[in-house]
Amino acid sequence: MTGTVLHADGKHRCPWPKEDNPLYVAYHDDEWGVPDYDDRALYEKLVLDGFQAGLSWITILRKRDNFRRAFDGFNPEKIARYDARKKAKLMTDAGIVRNRLKVDGAVLSARAYLDVMEKGPGFSKFLWDFVGGTPQVNKFRDNTQVPAETDLSKKMSKELSARGFKFVGPTIVYAFTQAVGMVNDHLVKCHCHERLAKADKRK
Repeated sequence: MTGTVLHADGKHRCPWPKEDNPLYVAYHDDEWGVPDYDDRALYEKLVLDGFQAGLSWITILRKRDNFRRAFDGFNPEKIARYDARKKAKLMTDAGIVRNRLKVDGAVLSARAYLDVMEKGPGFSKFLWDFVGGTPQVNKFRDNTQVPAETDLSKKMSKELSARGFKFVGPTIVYAFTQAVGMVNDHLVKCHCHERLAKADKRK
Protein backbone atom coordinates (compact mmCIF):
# COMPACT_ATOMS: atom_id res chain seq x y z
CA MET A 1 0.00 0.00 0.00
CA THR A 2 1.59 3.26 -1.12
CA GLY A 3 -1.43 5.55 -1.33
CA THR A 4 -3.42 6.87 1.62
CA VAL A 5 -5.09 4.45 4.01
CA LEU A 6 -8.63 4.89 5.33
CA HIS A 7 -8.60 4.42 9.10
CA ALA A 8 -11.49 3.34 11.28
CA ASP A 9 -12.09 6.95 12.34
CA GLY A 10 -12.99 7.79 8.74
CA LYS A 11 -9.80 9.73 8.02
CA HIS A 12 -7.42 9.07 5.17
CA ARG A 13 -3.77 9.07 6.26
CA CYS A 14 -0.38 8.56 4.69
CA PRO A 15 0.48 4.83 4.61
CA TRP A 16 3.33 4.85 7.14
CA PRO A 17 1.52 5.36 10.50
CA LYS A 18 -0.07 1.99 11.23
CA GLU A 19 -3.62 2.21 12.56
CA ASP A 20 -2.84 -0.11 15.49
CA ASN A 21 -0.06 2.21 16.70
CA PRO A 22 -1.69 5.25 18.35
CA LEU A 23 1.71 6.83 19.09
CA TYR A 24 2.59 6.85 15.41
CA VAL A 25 -0.87 8.03 14.35
CA ALA A 26 -0.74 10.92 16.83
CA TYR A 27 2.72 11.90 15.59
CA HIS A 28 1.50 11.85 11.99
CA ASP A 29 -1.60 13.92 12.77
CA ASP A 30 -0.21 16.43 15.26
CA GLU A 31 3.52 16.87 14.56
CA TRP A 32 4.77 15.61 11.22
CA GLY A 33 4.67 18.40 8.66
CA VAL A 34 3.57 21.08 11.13
CA PRO A 35 5.82 24.14 10.64
CA ASP A 36 8.20 24.55 13.58
CA TYR A 37 10.08 27.82 14.02
CA ASP A 38 11.54 27.25 17.48
CA ASP A 39 15.36 27.24 17.49
CA ARG A 40 15.87 24.62 20.18
CA ALA A 41 13.04 22.38 19.00
CA LEU A 42 14.62 22.36 15.55
CA TYR A 43 17.97 21.38 17.05
CA GLU A 44 16.32 18.49 18.91
CA LYS A 45 14.56 17.22 15.82
CA LEU A 46 17.70 17.43 13.71
CA VAL A 47 19.68 15.44 16.28
CA LEU A 48 16.93 12.82 16.58
CA ASP A 49 16.81 12.46 12.81
CA GLY A 50 20.54 11.83 12.96
CA PHE A 51 20.01 9.11 15.55
CA GLN A 52 17.38 7.57 13.27
CA ALA A 53 19.96 6.87 10.54
CA GLY A 54 19.76 3.15 9.79
CA LEU A 55 16.70 2.71 12.00
CA SER A 56 12.94 3.27 11.72
CA TRP A 57 11.47 6.51 13.02
CA ILE A 58 9.07 4.66 15.32
CA THR A 59 12.13 3.32 17.17
CA ILE A 60 13.25 6.88 17.90
CA LEU A 61 9.71 8.05 18.68
CA ARG A 62 9.31 5.36 21.33
CA LYS A 63 12.60 6.43 22.90
CA ARG A 64 12.10 10.18 22.56
CA ASP A 65 11.27 10.80 26.22
CA ASN A 66 14.35 8.79 27.19
CA PHE A 67 16.45 10.89 24.83
CA ARG A 68 15.11 14.09 26.35
CA ARG A 69 15.93 12.85 29.84
CA ALA A 70 19.41 11.63 28.89
CA PHE A 71 20.29 14.76 26.88
CA ASP A 72 19.17 17.36 29.42
CA GLY A 73 16.03 18.29 27.52
CA PHE A 74 18.14 18.86 24.41
CA ASN A 75 19.63 22.01 25.90
CA PRO A 76 22.43 22.84 23.43
CA GLU A 77 24.33 24.88 26.02
CA LYS A 78 24.60 21.82 28.26
CA ILE A 79 25.21 19.29 25.49
CA ALA A 80 28.03 21.38 24.02
CA ARG A 81 29.91 20.91 27.29
CA TYR A 82 29.55 17.12 27.50
CA ASP A 83 32.90 15.56 28.36
CA ALA A 84 34.20 12.01 27.94
CA ARG A 85 32.67 10.94 31.26
CA LYS A 86 29.19 12.17 30.31
CA LYS A 87 29.41 10.56 26.88
CA ALA A 88 30.52 7.30 28.44
CA LYS A 89 27.48 7.44 30.73
CA LEU A 90 25.19 7.92 27.74
CA MET A 91 26.69 4.82 26.17
CA THR A 92 25.41 2.78 29.13
CA ASP A 93 21.84 4.14 28.85
CA ALA A 94 19.65 1.41 27.39
CA GLY A 95 16.80 3.89 26.95
CA ILE A 96 18.46 5.59 23.98
CA VAL A 97 20.27 4.50 20.84
CA ARG A 98 23.79 3.78 22.03
CA ASN A 99 26.00 4.77 19.14
CA ARG A 100 29.29 6.49 19.90
CA LEU A 101 29.46 8.41 16.62
CA LYS A 102 25.91 9.69 16.99
CA VAL A 103 26.48 10.77 20.59
CA ASP A 104 29.63 12.60 19.53
CA GLY A 105 27.66 14.08 16.63
CA ALA A 106 24.99 15.48 18.97
CA VAL A 107 27.71 17.27 20.95
CA LEU A 108 29.42 18.68 17.88
CA SER A 109 26.05 19.76 16.46
CA ALA A 110 25.26 21.54 19.74
CA ARG A 111 28.47 23.53 19.40
CA ALA A 112 27.64 24.34 15.78
CA TYR A 113 24.14 25.42 16.87
CA LEU A 114 25.56 27.79 19.49
CA ASP A 115 27.86 29.27 16.86
CA VAL A 116 24.91 29.95 14.54
CA MET A 117 22.96 31.48 17.41
CA GLU A 118 25.87 33.67 18.49
CA LYS A 119 27.06 34.84 15.08
CA GLY A 120 23.66 34.93 13.42
CA PRO A 121 21.22 34.63 11.89
CA GLY A 122 19.72 32.24 14.47
CA PHE A 123 19.08 28.57 13.82
CA SER A 124 15.43 28.83 12.79
CA LYS A 125 16.03 31.68 10.35
CA PHE A 126 19.12 29.96 8.98
CA LEU A 127 17.07 26.85 8.16
CA TRP A 128 13.85 28.50 7.01
CA ASP A 129 15.71 30.82 4.65
CA PHE A 130 16.35 27.77 2.47
CA VAL A 131 12.62 27.72 1.64
CA GLY A 132 12.16 31.48 1.70
CA GLY A 133 10.51 31.33 5.10
CA THR A 134 7.42 29.58 3.71
CA PRO A 135 6.65 25.84 3.62
CA GLN A 136 6.79 24.17 0.23
CA VAL A 137 3.50 22.38 -0.41
CA ASN A 138 3.92 19.27 -2.54
CA LYS A 139 1.05 17.42 -4.14
CA PHE A 140 2.06 13.79 -4.13
CA ARG A 141 -0.70 11.22 -4.47
CA ASP A 142 1.40 8.13 -3.85
CA ASN A 143 4.27 7.45 -1.47
CA THR A 144 6.43 6.27 -4.35
CA GLN A 145 6.43 9.86 -5.65
CA VAL A 146 8.00 11.23 -2.46
CA PRO A 147 11.76 11.69 -2.95
CA ALA A 148 14.43 10.56 -0.51
CA GLU A 149 16.41 13.75 -1.12
CA THR A 150 16.13 16.89 -3.23
CA ASP A 151 18.28 19.76 -4.43
CA LEU A 152 17.02 21.65 -1.38
CA SER A 153 18.15 18.96 1.06
CA LYS A 154 21.51 18.66 -0.71
CA LYS A 155 22.08 22.39 -0.41
CA MET A 156 21.00 22.48 3.23
CA SER A 157 23.11 19.40 4.01
CA LYS A 158 26.20 20.99 2.50
CA GLU A 159 25.76 24.19 4.49
CA LEU A 160 25.01 22.40 7.76
CA SER A 161 28.11 20.24 7.31
CA ALA A 162 30.22 23.29 6.56
CA ARG A 163 29.08 24.82 9.83
CA GLY A 164 30.06 21.74 11.83
CA PHE A 165 26.80 19.82 12.16
CA LYS A 166 27.02 16.03 12.04
CA PHE A 167 24.72 13.34 10.64
CA VAL A 168 23.20 15.81 8.21
CA GLY A 169 23.40 13.97 4.91
CA PRO A 170 20.85 14.91 2.20
CA THR A 171 18.49 12.03 3.04
CA ILE A 172 18.50 12.77 6.78
CA VAL A 173 18.02 16.46 6.06
CA TYR A 174 15.07 15.82 3.73
CA ALA A 175 13.36 13.71 6.39
CA PHE A 176 14.00 16.59 8.79
CA THR A 177 12.42 19.17 6.46
CA GLN A 178 9.36 16.95 6.15
CA ALA A 179 9.09 16.51 9.91
CA VAL A 180 9.37 20.22 10.75
CA GLY A 181 7.02 21.39 8.00
CA MET A 182 9.50 23.06 5.68
CA VAL A 183 7.93 20.83 3.06
CA ASN A 184 4.39 19.46 3.25
CA ASP A 185 4.70 15.88 2.05
CA HIS A 186 1.41 14.57 3.37
CA LEU A 187 -0.24 12.85 0.40
CA VAL A 188 -2.95 14.95 -1.20
CA LYS A 189 -5.74 12.65 -0.04
CA CYS A 190 -4.42 12.58 3.56
CA HIS A 191 -6.63 14.60 5.90
CA CYS A 192 -3.58 16.57 7.09
CA HIS A 193 -2.54 17.85 3.67
CA GLU A 194 -5.26 20.42 3.07
CA ARG A 195 -5.31 21.56 6.70
CA LEU A 196 -1.59 22.29 6.68
CA ALA A 197 -1.67 23.79 3.18
CA LYS A 198 -4.33 26.28 4.31
CA ALA A 199 -2.34 27.07 7.45
CA ASP A 200 0.76 27.60 5.33
CA LYS A 201 -1.05 30.22 3.25
CA ARG A 202 -1.85 32.22 6.38
CA LYS A 203 1.84 32.44 7.35
